[in-house]
Amino acid sequence: MNIEIGIIGAMDKELEDLISMLEDRGTDSISGIDFHTGILSGKSVVIAKCGIGKVFAAMCAEIMILRFSPTLIINTGVAGAVADGIVTGDIVVADTLCQHDMDTSPIGDPLGLVSGINKIYFDADKRAVEILKGRAADMGLKVHVGRIATGDRFVAGAEEKSRIRKLFSASACEMEGGAVAHVAFVNSTPFAVVRAISDSADGSATEDYPTFLSKAAARSAALTLALVERW
Repeated sequence: MNIEIGIIGAMDKELEDLISMLEDRGTDSISGIDFHTGILSGKSVVIAKCGIGKVFAAMCAEIMILRFSPTLIINTGVAGAVADGIVTGDIVVADTLCQHDMDTSPIGDPLGLVSGINKIYFDADKRAVEILKGRAADMGLKVHVGRIATGDRFVAGAEEKSRIRKLFSASACEMEGGAVAHVAFVNSTPFAVVRAISDSADGSATEDYPTFLSKAAARSAALTLALVERW
């Protein structure tokens, strides 16, 4: 099967609705990750739960690209709000991504620089961004297009949230998107990252997250499906 679109999420809740819709489903297990192939809204897709964090996300994206060669990778899931005016339930579509915990500044590099490729920001596919933005509006969702900052920590403090907003002008923060973007860039694979806001990434995040996770994950999955339909 020639795969058109790859979909990556960190958790079951972010993918279970999409996997349940697959027709002609098959599964390949590689390096402990299940890659589910099939037909979704008339498109050939592969869907995988990578696990939480940048290393798992990078592993999954690299395997997906090398094994299935999708023409687009979509990273879907939930995130914490960073910019003012973004609240739980809103959608953030990434136009750029960065890794807020990359730091070789002691040797003179700017914060967030990925050494070797010398990039801080990774650009999402413009056509995918426009489709996601338009479909979110059609679905009555409040959508923001902006930068998503990724790091290997669950941000749950006002000081850290303020730091990420100030240093990277980020709209939202999470733990996988920047790694998927990094791998996609190295492999010249177009990508999109869509997040539904599950918490405020401050002192109330640990209370908000369990409460709103399922609803936010379902919104992100629905918008991902809308992108698949239009791609």
